Amino acid sequence: MRKEAKFHGLTGRLDTAAGLAWLLLPQTWMNESGSAVGALMQFHKIAAGEILVAHDELDLPPGGVKIKQGGGHAGHNGLRDIIASIGTQDFWRLRIGIGHPRDVAASEQEVADFVLHAPRKEEHALIDAAIDRGAAVFDLILATRWRRRCTTAHQAQTADPKRSRMSRSGHAALVPDRCPPN
Repeated sequence: MRKEAKFHGLTGRLDTAAGLAWLLLPQTWMNESGSAVGALMQFHKIAAGEILVAHDELDLPPGGVKIKQGGGHAGHNGLRDIIASIGTQDFWRLRIGIGHPRDVAASEQEVADFVLHAPRKEEHALIDAAIDRGAAVFDLILATRWRRRCTTAHQAQTADPKRSRMSRSGHAALVPDRCPPN
């Protein structure tokens, strides 16, 4: 990954069998991460439904992991800023459980203080395992997205066979060569 000032973070390009993905690690405060996501999204013409945001989740126990599309910010200031910056809630979320202070030994601790401190050793191991499980399904997420694009492309080819195959940035937009016939 390399630092990209225009994207307010570290970026990387990931080419997989399932397709191209852009990785972004915002270098802003978490509460201001929407500027990074919005900048990358606009530059590369990425639809909100093609974004996956990995974030900490108080409502899941340490080590819990869930994937969902859309929804509110549930008080998460990073999600709140992303939603405000890109103008929609319709992006994917990889929710990584960190637990809630009321459910762990830190029951007297305030939420803001809890999320800003490192987890306990045993919770850290569970959270790391959740991140690994989330990363393991990344190719599956890409493959699913790619199949949807292929289907869309084949439908578009039937309607207009002269339609361009390349996006502004020169990457295959809808019709990669490895799409199976419809």
